[in-house]
Amino acid sequence: MPKETKEALSFEEAMEQLESVVDQLEKGDVPLEKAITMFQEGMQLSKHCHERLELVEKQMDQILHADGEIEEVHLMEDEEA
Repeated sequence: MPKETKEALSFEEAMEQLESVVDQLEKGDVPLEKAITMFQEGMQLSKHCHERLELVEKQMDQILHADGEIEEVHLMEDEEA
């Protein structure tokens, strides 16, 4: 998958493509060389989804107050670690 295409994908689009790749691979009737290519594509899609989720998580960690100050918010799981 070309980088510019991957970057343009929304999380939902990438997940749909990833699910399609997984479904095809699980059927088991894909030639080996094509399966390897599909696996690599699936890994790229998985990485893209992970990066998108990390970005959203970082955005969720900040709350913009009415006075314009940004405050870091630490979730309970952060405190337990």
